[in-house]
Amino acid sequence: MNATLVAVVLSLFSAVAYAAAAVAQERLASRGSGSGALRLLGSGAWWWSVALNAGAALLHVAALKYGPLTLVQPLGALTLVAAVPLGARVAGRRVSAVEWRGTALTLTGLAALLVTASGPAPDTVLSVPQAVGVAGMTAVLIGALARRGTRPGLRHATASGFASGVASALTQTVTVAATDRSDSLLSAQVIVVALLVAAFAMGGLLLSQTAYQGGLGAPLAVVTLANPMAAAVIGLSLLGERLQGGAAGVLLALTGAGIAAWGVVTLSRSAPEVPLPADILDEHPVAAVLALRPESATYEPSLLPQQPNPGHLTAR
Repeated sequence: MNATLVAVVLSLFSAVAYAAAAVAQERLASRGSGSGALRLLGSGAWWWSVALNAGAALLHVAALKYGPLTLVQPLGALTLVAAVPLGARVAGRRVSAVEWRGTALTLTGLAALLVTASGPAPDTVLSVPQAVGVAGMTAVLIGALARRGTRPGLRHATASGFASGVASALTQTVTVAATDRSDSLLSAQVIVVALLVAAFAMGGLLLSQTAYQGGLGAPLAVVTLANPMAAAVIGLSLLGERLQGGAAGVLLALTGAGIAAWGVVTLSRSAPEVPLPADILDEHPVAAVLALRPESATYEPSLLPQQPNPGHLTAR
């Protein structure tokens, strides 16, 4: 089977799994407020949501083995698209016109990117010096964006997206190096890059939660868009990835990216912009959006997930 098709299919299943996990977490949390950790550990529904998140992460990692970063990372926006009908069905309501419009725009933009970003399975990986260099420059950029005293908001969301995008690029290096090459799982390259993956994935998660303290819509859109942007820069500059179609392909890719971005922003703003409490650190971003009731514009703390969430490996 064509490597690009495999990557797209895996990304699609990953997005659906993440969206289903978000909806499951939201419904579990809606059964009552103040759910303790011990009660959650005894809940089969909670373990199903954990399994869905873990499965989605594995599917995403597998997609990175078969597809270039410029293709796989933008497809992460499908999580928002899949969450729309799932959330509406579970809530017993119809999908709104705004949600349909955002979904259509996102899918149209991603289709354009699919045409231009398709390519063979990746076989080039970051060397240890390259990985350390990327990590160092990204850490400096994140430090500048999220410096002490900076008010939570779009800067933290941008930093989160960059951290998650770099984590995905590094994950691809680990996956390809450990499966397609003679490198063993205990090689210096795999170990060093895997440690960097863990650091940036966790950093992206914590930064996103900080960003959401001032509201969800705009920060969620920025995180979703900054992630593939960072990954694409690494893929195009260091991994030899290329857009198809020459100058026309580049123009089509930019147009598709703009349309997809418009769709993501539309979806992220389909729920009212309501500030979140500063102590909420572990909610799934999509589930948090679902926890906002559009008809009342009222934030319902009991509807947020009350358990730690493995989250996106790339925080997408």
